[in-house]
Amino acid sequence: MAQASVASHGPAASEQASPQYTHRQILEILSGLMLAMLTAMLSNSIIATALPTIVGDLGGQDQLSWVASASLLTMTASTPLWGKLSDIAGRKLMFQTALILFVVASVGAGLSQGIGQLIAARAGQGLGAGGLAALAQVILGDVVEPRQRGRYAGFMGAVFGVATVAGPLVGGFIVDADALGWRWCFYVCVPVAVVAFFVIQRVLKLPKTRRDTHIDVFGAFTITGGAAALMLLLSMGGKQFAWNSAWTYALLAGTVVLLLLAVVAERTARDPILPPRLFRNRNFVLSSVVSICVGMAMFGVMIYMPQFLQIVKGMSPTASGLMTLPLVIGMLITSTGSGQIVTRTGRYKLFPVAGMLCVAAAMFLLSRLHTDSPKLLIGADLAVLGIGMGLTLQILILAAQNAAATADLASTTSGVSFFRNLGGAMGVAAFGAILTNRVASEIASGFRAAGVPRTSGSGELGSPDDIQMLPEPVRGIVRDAFTSSLETVFLVGVPVAIIGFLAILALKELPLRGSSGRADPVKDAPAPGPGVSGP
Repeated sequence: MAQASVASHGPAASEQASPQYTHRQILEILSGLMLAMLTAMLSNSIIATALPTIVGDLGGQDQLSWVASASLLTMTASTPLWGKLSDIAGRKLMFQTALILFVVASVGAGLSQGIGQLIAARAGQGLGAGGLAALAQVILGDVVEPRQRGRYAGFMGAVFGVATVAGPLVGGFIVDADALGWRWCFYVCVPVAVVAFFVIQRVLKLPKTRRDTHIDVFGAFTITGGAAALMLLLSMGGKQFAWNSAWTYALLAGTVVLLLLAVVAERTARDPILPPRLFRNRNFVLSSVVSICVGMAMFGVMIYMPQFLQIVKGMSPTASGLMTLPLVIGMLITSTGSGQIVTRTGRYKLFPVAGMLCVAAAMFLLSRLHTDSPKLLIGADLAVLGIGMGLTLQILILAAQNAAATADLASTTSGVSFFRNLGGAMGVAAFGAILTNRVASEIASGFRAAGVPRTSGSGELGSPDDIQMLPEPVRGIVRDAFTSSLETVFLVGVPVAIIGFLAILALKELPLRGSSGRADPVKDAPAPGPGVSGP
């Protein structure tokens, strides 16, 4: 069982120095983190191709965005809390707690008998996935110095890419297999999570650090409440209630009030979840802004592109999953390649700059797709998006961690992850609202233009199989309406990506530290801090 040694750099080193890990020890720890990350990412990507079938079976096409965004919402809201709890209870304990929570929620999702139960279970999955996603990056920051972190962060990015392609493929296979059914999209994650639990139990040996910290209850309530109110507004506006309604203004006012109270809470708390000093750190703020933009584009495409492929192009869930291969290949190559280059050169800003340009270009190209677009063109557009995400995602976290003090590592990492997930939840909810409203309007216009009388429910989308069974010209009207609506969704993503590009241009490229928290581990003696005991 791997044990970390503590290097001596001064009289107080035995109590205060950061542990130094060998390459083999880091790879052992990384294996457990990668399994857990695979679990968390699969929970979202595996249902992407299955969502049309799921909502067609359980009913509630208008609630499709909720099935996706419920997980993103709780993942987003809980991310900063996991970082703070890990400071108090320890990284390993909280990481394993997140795994257990994820397993229980996944089983509950598979057993769901209605759309409401499924949404609730998905929210539980998001709580666990939020801990896995945030703490994996925090633990990596604990064991790997910034200069070398790009080398290993590339592997984490590669896991995201594998989950992105494996999820739709596995989800499509499960839905197409008569002996399984869509419920196994949730059960299949359970064995991976269990294996990750035992791997982490065996290989992760972090020093126990005594910290005099407290849970910021008021901050937790206001931050999560503000994020939840915003998601409710974006998800339900224009569907469950009109945009110009009392509900809209109430939720908007609640969001503003809770966020203002969150600012007060974090400024007065003894141990804030998101310390105000982080927002005086230019690189943290800019990395967070770019993360929001990337999250909106990434999750929007992951959730709604399979619908285009199945509804408009008539592909099976498995085939639509295969269509994401170009995206993942692009992400795998650029994520691992950029990580290796960053480790060798110490330079990193160029990669997210190029990455955001690719994301903006990809969103524009996707907005130009139509019902007759060839598969080769669709694959090329997705490859451009994958290249952009691979160049951006892990580098943003590295840049923020490198600019943060060692004591703020968990808060910084959780903060950037929080804003990325917030962007994803906002993207799924907002894009879903645009898509739902536009589809209904476009279908109505199509029926009027064709002189076809509308029947009850003809303005609603069923499962892809239901749509393929519609008679002409009704099927053509629905396909054209969905395509036109999705064009609008992707076009909205272009200015979002441009904002991210402008923000990354303003990022200040700081020299990567030679070791975690110190410019030079040999020359700089550790500053006074909490003691470290054995594992």
